[in-house]
Amino acid sequence: MIKRLLAVFSLFVIAIPSLAAAQGVTSSADPRATEAGRAILEKGGSAADAEMAMMLVLTLVEPQSSGVGGGGFFIYHDAKTGQLATIDGREKAPAAATPDRFLGKDGKPRGFMDVVPGGLSVGVPGNIRLMEQVHKHWGKLPWADLFQPAIELADKGFEVTPVLHKLMNAYADVWKDFPEIRAIYYVDGKPAPVGTIVRNPAYAKLLRDVAARGPDAFYTGANAQAIVKAVTQAPRNRTKMTLADLAAYQAKERPAVCTTYRVYKVCGMGPPSSGATTVFGILGMLEAYDMKAMGKDNVMSWHLLAEAMQLAYADRGQYLGDSDFVDVPVKGLLDKQYLASRRMLISPYAVRSDYPVGTPPGAQPRTPSGPVAEHGTTHFVAVDRDGNVATMTSTVESIFGSQLIANGFVLNNELTDFTLAPEQDGKPVANRVEANKRPLSSMSPTIVYGPDGQVILALGSAGGKRIIMHVTKTLIGVLDWGLPAEQAIALPNLFFDDQGAIIEDNAMGKEIAQESAVFGKPIRPENFGSKVNAVERTPTGWRGAADPRTPGNWATDDPTAAAE
Repeated sequence: MIKRLLAVFSLFVIAIPSLAAAQGVTSSADPRATEAGRAILEKGGSAADAEMAMMLVLTLVEPQSSGVGGGGFFIYHDAKTGQLATIDGREKAPAAATPDRFLGKDGKPRGFMDVVPGGLSVGVPGNIRLMEQVHKHWGKLPWADLFQPAIELADKGFEVTPVLHKLMNAYADVWKDFPEIRAIYYVDGKPAPVGTIVRNPAYAKLLRDVAARGPDAFYTGANAQAIVKAVTQAPRNRTKMTLADLAAYQAKERPAVCTTYRVYKVCGMGPPSSGATTVFGILGMLEAYDMKAMGKDNVMSWHLLAEAMQLAYADRGQYLGDSDFVDVPVKGLLDKQYLASRRMLISPYAVRSDYPVGTPPGAQPRTPSGPVAEHGTTHFVAVDRDGNVATMTSTVESIFGSQLIANGFVLNNELTDFTLAPEQDGKPVANRVEANKRPLSSMSPTIVYGPDGQVILALGSAGGKRIIMHVTKTLIGVLDWGLPAEQAIALPNLFFDDQGAIIEDNAMGKEIAQESAVFGKPIRPENFGSKVNAVERTPTGWRGAADPRTPGNWATDDPTAAAE
């Protein structure tokens, strides 16, 4: 049976048709943000302009996930020059941060939810400085125009969604100590019901100030003072953050990380993101298998993906961190010969009992960083009529970040993306807390180029460490199995825990789980979703895609084209 499942190795080519029509497209996890981006494109804005407008609106309508109080990674393809650029707007630890930040009096790491709420977990926000760099390089509309959709929505108010209401209820006990966040989202002492109109005049006022005076209005003056006050006078876990920490923050343009997968070129974000190296490591191990011939309905495909996943994550935990502080062997992790050696550890016939760390070329001895998690995250994508493509993942880390509010926006808890224990076996871990350091991330904004050198797909996801797999699964669905992006996104999500591989508990996932028993250890069905957004090039033009598990959607600035 196994031999029948195992397909022959081969490469293949998919012909990419030329566009029949040019149109701009936006896709996000919330229709109000998608519409804001679409409106910016309709005004003549670039894909970069649309992305930034969506980021500002998501701060308002999806406060549990992302916003100006957090950070993100941004990738941009310039259609005119053909150049690809990435901007790192990841949050930074304040200058006073030390490796023992999250240790208790007994010298052991405190519990995750013990250190998340309050000031201790807050990093210096990066998204407005990221926005500054993006607009400087690729903006077409005036800076102030990008703020108008969010300002109007904050003034007029927005409806509470079922998702937002559910999460407000989930955090009701935590919010007992946080009156500022309750003041925005509570009605009559309870979480605002679904459909309630919520206004946020403080956020609107801040946006007007930043629109008029530029990014310094966020990082200096009254807003910087509000952030510092929120952190240093927090109801829980008060700590030190200074005005100098805010004023010193800079977003960084970093080299894109690119590799080839079959006939495609795939590009993503380098450290402190672990996204590109891990996604591309999985793809590199699978490249010798004919995933197309096996297809999405063959349990062998999912077995191979699960095995490659766990080997790639082993390397991720060992080698990834902020490359400004630790040496990350990016080239070695993507080396084709190295990945071929990792592939040899995969048995097509059986599940491994362990997933050892490899030694990629150029790697230095390293202590594993241990687990980190992101839960409050979102992704949004835009392409304009000129063919410029922007893809960005943004986060506040956990749901509602630190639970702290400054001028109407949620402050992140990004510092808990550092490994809470600074040492293992007496040796410092790569992702330990250090002053001015950026924590490791799983965010994986990705752009794919076809054989003709043109962008054919841009995507990303929320989901913490699972982001990497949501993106990888979608890439395989499109590039190997020939699915439209929205169908590839809808495929069962795959991940793992300390007991082995797990798959999304839906009809297809259950069938795969049952069939996987033939490999000696079945993949277990579990409940977990995703939040993927994408744009793809099709024979009739650009088309968006949004995760069916979310309220997300896509829109086009061409009134004659279909959208949803």
